[in-house]
Amino acid sequence: MATTELGAALRRRRDQVPPEAAGLPAGGHRRAPGLRREELAQLAGISVDYVTRLEQGRAANPSAQVVEALARALRLTSNGRADLFQLAGLVPPGPETIPAYVTPGVQRMLDRLTGTPVAVFDAAWTQLLANPLYAALMGEWHGDDLNAVWRNFLGTAPRVRHTPESRDALRAAQVADLRRTAGRYPADQRLQHLISQLRSKSAEFEELWEAGGAGRHQSARKTIDHPRVGALTLDCDVLSVAGSDLRIMIYTAEPDSQDAERLALLAVIGTQELTGC
Repeated sequence: MATTELGAALRRRRDQVPPEAAGLPAGGHRRAPGLRREELAQLAGISVDYVTRLEQGRAANPSAQVVEALARALRLTSNGRADLFQLAGLVPPGPETIPAYVTPGVQRMLDRLTGTPVAVFDAAWTQLLANPLYAALMGEWHGDDLNAVWRNFLGTAPRVRHTPESRDALRAAQVADLRRTAGRYPADQRLQHLISQLRSKSAEFEELWEAGGAGRHQSARKTIDHPRVGALTLDCDVLSVAGSDLRIMIYTAEPDSQDAERLALLAVIGTQELTGC
């Protein structure tokens, strides 16, 4: 069965990925040199139980999104990713679909920028990867909130401090960017579903969509109100990856500033929950 072959491939690939190669600490006793199931599940954003069932051949028909997430977590090359899709009985997404493949080189870059909040988004502004410091700074997103456009119109309140003017400018830029993406990928069903949901649930999004504005994201200084270290004013830059529609978002602080000190403190604290004392 394809799922049994997929399970064997997942176990084999998991054993071949040293934890430090996936940006994880290598300490502690390990029965095998590779990733634990819990670590693969964490990196892929799926449950440990589902990883177990996939490896044991008890889960059938994983979605393309799950296979894509597993391929990213396992740091597969483009050929390895294609093999994983085939074993899952799926065809790798074609050129009509928004690319979600993150090259091992981009992943290694994130691993090296441990003191800098960095995240990777696709062309629809859905977060694909985020290093631990980005998650600590901005919060950990799940479900619909992984999409920055959804989050800013309908989801969890962001930590970024906005004036009415800056919020309006951001939303206008996001809608215009999503419109351009829809023009490049008119057959992408997930994108069409996202746009449909936003248009039906947000009167502001619908108004901006109908207006057809041409705003664009720009580098900016942003103040993030963090619940544990206080306010941080950081430079936010969005970089593009050559040959891909991926966007890399990076936050940096001015050297020797209070913001740099707070960012360094956040790197130590991480995403630990604050406990009473």
